[in-house]
Amino acid sequence: MKASRLVVAVAVAVSLLPAGCGGGQGSGPGGQDSAGDERTIKASDLNPQPREKVKDGGTLRWGINEFPTQWNRNHVDGNLAMAAVISNALLPSPFTSNEKAEISVDPDYVLDAKVTEQRPKQVVTYTLNPKARWSDGKPITWADYQAQWQALSGRDPAFHIVSSTGYQDIEKVARGKDDHEVVVTFRKPFGDWQALFGPLLPAATNSSAQAFNNAWVNRIPVTAGPFKFGGFDQTAKTITIVRDAAWWGERAKLDKIIYRASEQDSLIGAFNNGELDVIDVGTSAPDYARAKTTAGAQVRQAAGPDFRHITFNGSSELLKDRNVRQAIQLGINRQAIAQSDLQGLDWPIALLNNHFFMNTQEGYQDNAGALGVYNPARAKQLLDAAGWKLNGAVRQKDGKPLDLRFVVPSGVQISKAEGELVQSMLGQIGVKITIKAVPSDDFFTKYVIPGNFDLTPFAYIGTPFPVSSSYGIYANATNGQNWNANFGRTGSPAIDEAMNRAAQSLDPVRARAATQAADRLIWQEVNVLPLYQRPQMVAVRQELANIGARGFDDLRYQDIGFTD
Repeated sequence: MKASRLVVAVAVAVSLLPAGCGGGQGSGPGGQDSAGDERTIKASDLNPQPREKVKDGGTLRWGINEFPTQWNRNHVDGNLAMAAVISNALLPSPFTSNEKAEISVDPDYVLDAKVTEQRPKQVVTYTLNPKARWSDGKPITWADYQAQWQALSGRDPAFHIVSSTGYQDIEKVARGKDDHEVVVTFRKPFGDWQALFGPLLPAATNSSAQAFNNAWVNRIPVTAGPFKFGGFDQTAKTITIVRDAAWWGERAKLDKIIYRASEQDSLIGAFNNGELDVIDVGTSAPDYARAKTTAGAQVRQAAGPDFRHITFNGSSELLKDRNVRQAIQLGINRQAIAQSDLQGLDWPIALLNNHFFMNTQEGYQDNAGALGVYNPARAKQLLDAAGWKLNGAVRQKDGKPLDLRFVVPSGVQISKAEGELVQSMLGQIGVKITIKAVPSDDFFTKYVIPGNFDLTPFAYIGTPFPVSSSYGIYANATNGQNWNANFGRTGSPAIDEAMNRAAQSLDPVRARAATQAADRLIWQEVNVLPLYQRPQMVAVRQELANIGARGFDDLRYQDIGFTD
């Protein structure tokens, strides 16, 4: 389990929640679409091959659509899909997930981990692999776990963390019988305890806010995986990782992986020309068709926990009124956007009406109600009542037009198309949309994270944990102003209370009920507008093994390679 929270991605996807086959209301991959055709979508599509069938050696050329600058994934600026793709080959996580979202310890790092006490307090004991070491030679010990808890506890706002979920519920992290036993005592129950400490960073880079915030900027100072950091080329926009001879686990098959960053619309050209071996196609039908017709290549496709959405910035002067946000939401035809995005992809079209569970997951429930239905007439009424009166083609209030900035990353055609659709839809209710294309590398760090937008579309990449991975996206501000990973910048004590009840319950039925309560409140608040469960579509050279569309399945980077 390489990610403990939802991760953001420019055009690429989102991982979220525990999978289960066949969930409640709605339809999705593996079910029937609106046309009634039944399709079977794989949980993962990696061309799994035993290690003995994978060649030793070779260089994998991997196309990515952003070039991260912050490599601390627990930092708010480092919570990026591409940072995760790369650092998952370099950093420890205690647990790993299979295609069914079943969690087990990763024996390269942890030999055993379990709840050893439930009363009077929840205690989890980890037995670490004594062979595990950082690339600077230091062993991975209980002290690394303690330092990570202290950094991510949320107690010191100088640490610019993504989320304190789970960590804030820990009372202490202590040394057990030796340096390789970690005893974690919780102040209150935390059901998703397996979501914590991944990725794990060394104590030195978690020991102070200065180190936490800055030690990983344009640097990967230390690793502990089958690969180690090879180098950055800022001009060529490449990141190279190489096999680590000091790795104590099974030897990596590949000599090196070179990640090349480019705008999304140029990656497919490089793949088509034989310059890249793997790219995420995203949900672009032209790219999908082009990748499918590339000689010697195939598109691997799976149902992921990924969802496409539009985030509303509630701190924006024009959107701070919840009634206005509700009106804008009602004025957006999600079905039309989903059909536009997904046409030509051989993927069932079904709207996502839950912020936590995917259509295909056990526990999925439609909580959108009237606020999930396209209703421009009601949208107009709400805007009129809020004082935004039609003046020509655009509504005005106090002399100001209702002109919203729809920020998109340049080179991502699907985002541009979504903006144009929203522009047309909202124009019909008197709302002007100004589409602002910005460099992909700046999209999150200079626009989404600081709140420099009104509306913006992207996707989330999460984990097998529905509440803890999503908590930070919907949590109310801390200290009245720190929104952390809540880019919509709206929340409420009631939403937090419902999410806390879900997180603290060790009973999955009760946890699910509390999650649904939180979801209904979020639909009222209008923070993230879900569109659809996003297909994972990864174009690869057909001779590549153990890589592709992974769903919930964590990649074993040491097993990736060529079969002939």
